[in-house]
Amino acid sequence: MKALWLLPVLCSAAFALEFDAAQRQLKKYCVACHSDANPVGGFKLSVVATQESFSTQSRRWTSLANRVRNFEMPPKGAPAPALEEREEITKWIDSSLHQAACATGPGAGPSPIRRLNRDEYAATIRDLLDIHLDLAKFLPIDGGGGEGFDNAAETLSLSPLHTEKYLDAAKFIMDYASREYKSRMKIFTAPAASKILANFLPRAFRRPVSLAEQKPYEELYAIARKQGQTHEEAIFFTLRAVLVSPMFLFRAEAPNYTGAERPVDQHALASRISYFLWGSMPDELLTDLAATGRLSDPEVLQQITKRMLRSDRSLSFAVRFTDQWLHIRELNGEKAPDAKLFPEYAKDEELSGDIRNQPSLYFRELLVRNRPVLDLIDSTHTVGSSNLEKHFGLKLPLDPGRRKQPQWTELPKDSNRGGVLGMPAVLAVSSYPYRTSPVLRGAWVLEAILGTPPPPPPPNVPSLEEPQPGHAKTIRERLARHRENPTCAGCHSRIDGIGFALDNYDAIGRWRKEDAGKPIDASGELNDGTKMTGPDGLKQVLLNRKDLFVRHLTAKMLGYALGRGLTLKDSCTVDAIAAEVKQNGYSMHSLVSGIVLSQPFRMQSPTPGKETVKR
Repeated sequence: MKALWLLPVLCSAAFALEFDAAQRQLKKYCVACHSDANPVGGFKLSVVATQESFSTQSRRWTSLANRVRNFEMPPKGAPAPALEEREEITKWIDSSLHQAACATGPGAGPSPIRRLNRDEYAATIRDLLDIHLDLAKFLPIDGGGGEGFDNAAETLSLSPLHTEKYLDAAKFIMDYASREYKSRMKIFTAPAASKILANFLPRAFRRPVSLAEQKPYEELYAIARKQGQTHEEAIFFTLRAVLVSPMFLFRAEAPNYTGAERPVDQHALASRISYFLWGSMPDELLTDLAATGRLSDPEVLQQITKRMLRSDRSLSFAVRFTDQWLHIRELNGEKAPDAKLFPEYAKDEELSGDIRNQPSLYFRELLVRNRPVLDLIDSTHTVGSSNLEKHFGLKLPLDPGRRKQPQWTELPKDSNRGGVLGMPAVLAVSSYPYRTSPVLRGAWVLEAILGTPPPPPPPNVPSLEEPQPGHAKTIRERLARHRENPTCAGCHSRIDGIGFALDNYDAIGRWRKEDAGKPIDASGELNDGTKMTGPDGLKQVLLNRKDLFVRHLTAKMLGYALGRGLTLKDSCTVDAIAAEVKQNGYSMHSLVSGIVLSQPFRMQSPTPGKETVKR
């Protein structure tokens, strides 16, 4: 359930609906189709008629809330609640589900098998064979799943197309490795095939490998030799089979048939950490710590986490997490600024590259420097370059010897560039390719920063009126007409004010003072009456809601780290980590360490489907 973990437990008191009152509302709008005598779709309202049903029928409640939230229910033509009433009902359901799930504290959650995505595959090959090529190009692009990331188990299955691509890639990789000195040194660690495999297989499978598991590969080597291949040819042929093995292509953990939660296997934990923070296989130190059982020590985990964040490999985490969380990847596709209207972005590859890379490089600097997560909202520093300096119209104290290279730099006072909201990539991806949009920007802030996305627009919403020739209107003026429609006013009252505060930025993030020849009015008001003006005013509003932001960021990062969608139970873990981050001054390290030390990350839930084995 997407919005479940966005709502702190302590907010539940604000949701005025009591159980009996909520039941009356549900009966008012739902009983005509979902009575016991007339259960459309097989759903009887009586199934969720008790408070215990939040525990016993959580999936039913989740489905009900989602359908009401998405305007799927009540059906068209039937009496329906107003927007405010609809949101009150769904928030009350979310809060009640959350409290029921957290009554017994955090839990481990599922550990589904998942395929290495294309980036993880390429990085793992790089570290396994010391091959520095763009191997991701061999594979199809992975779609987002779970909490919106492409490492989610829900979407990482194996298609026939993937199988074909993996076979082609394995042949290419081994052909290349046979000619590359560094790769050969990774492979030929002994003279005998059995010893080569005994060294290579545990690294490729990221865990100890038994003699029984090694034997089929020895037999494959023997077959190749009988067919006339040389020793080296047979080795490379055999290792091609290793690279298409499910043990290499998938991250799978030994099932837990104990009937209770247990600590995850040490080598599986090493993989969880390495693919979270590096997007690749464990290195030698992580593997050795796993072999000696030391990863079960929280102090060791904290120290290894800090070491991994300082490593150059953590750039992969910063790029993949930030670009997907903030939707920066969309600038490579349909969100790319129009080339005719913004030729400076389209033609200057250095500038466009600096713009796209700024958010992820900034995020990594916050990690390495252990800055507060609140620096994502506003800060005194940013990542700048001579290209960005010119784009901003500012003078930045850049290192004279590397002005063209992106670097950590202090911002001038009142620069309007602190945090991610002043970054051109964010401002471009929250615009149309051809113009700014307070609606898109407001919705982007609500979803990406606060984790409270507005509901989808009701059906048949009229489009924004286009200005007539010779009668230029600002976006604000055009939206004013749009908001006169009662169908549109409810949502726009919570979205537009945020977007107006960012209206001084054009569609590629340059500062401007006019729109359609008229001065920009960057004032805005939220539906609760909160007023703000310009980026600084908006940032203060967000900082006043910093705990909501921290909780959302925690949920997104936990979903990324676990590689799956969050469950009702996971929301309890999010609460605990967010509280710890607050207690530790909102530091980035406390956020990452909190996730690594959390119960879902370190523990494994029982595997259903078989009789449990008592130990």
